[in-house]
Amino acid sequence: MIFNLPNLLTLSRILSLPLFVGAFYLEGVAAHWTSFAIFALAGITDFFDGYLARAWQQQSGFGRFLDPIADKLLIAVAIVMLVAFDRVTGLAVLPALVILCREILVSGLREFLAEIRISVPVSYLAKWKTAVQMLAIGLLLLGDVMPSLPLGEIGTFGIWAAAMFTLITGFDYFQHGLRHLLEAPATPTVAPDKGMRDAKEASRKSTPEA
Repeated sequence: MIFNLPNLLTLSRILSLPLFVGAFYLEGVAAHWTSFAIFALAGITDFFDGYLARAWQQQSGFGRFLDPIADKLLIAVAIVMLVAFDRVTGLAVLPALVILCREILVSGLREFLAEIRISVPVSYLAKWKTAVQMLAIGLLLLGDVMPSLPLGEIGTFGIWAAAMFTLITGFDYFQHGLRHLLEAPATPTVAPDKGMRDAKEASRKSTPEA
């Protein structure tokens, strides 16, 4: 079943993106708090969609396909908007670029390996990377709403740490997939169509022998 609760939670992350982008255009601290609230709720759904799918035995191919896409869209949109609105500036743009590039490269690798039916396991370090990344982005979204707390500075430190985890896990993914990349044929092998085979067999049997 495609439209079960876990998959609907995953879809809600994608559907929340226009609201998340729109929150940046609010006035004053409302922009910070609203964007943070939407991002935090989206992060919560990221936990519960997988948890409920396993608990209720509602795992599906659609969910496995959509969940990483929703995650990467959320992270990519958040980073782009933070940079666009000068919440991430200076050298801190570099780790943001590293994170974006890694997500694109790993997505391409996963898609290629899926074509040759090779799965890429998610490591514990990758889960830590995601946690640090989400926390850092959340703090950067809040920025300087609390002058007594250096949330922006902590978030900037976190984005550097997330970039470090990103490089390590990205290297692990490519090391895992490199052997399959080198061994894979230049063009996918496609099995002949069963109907065509049957038609050829029928034609052969109906043709009188010379």
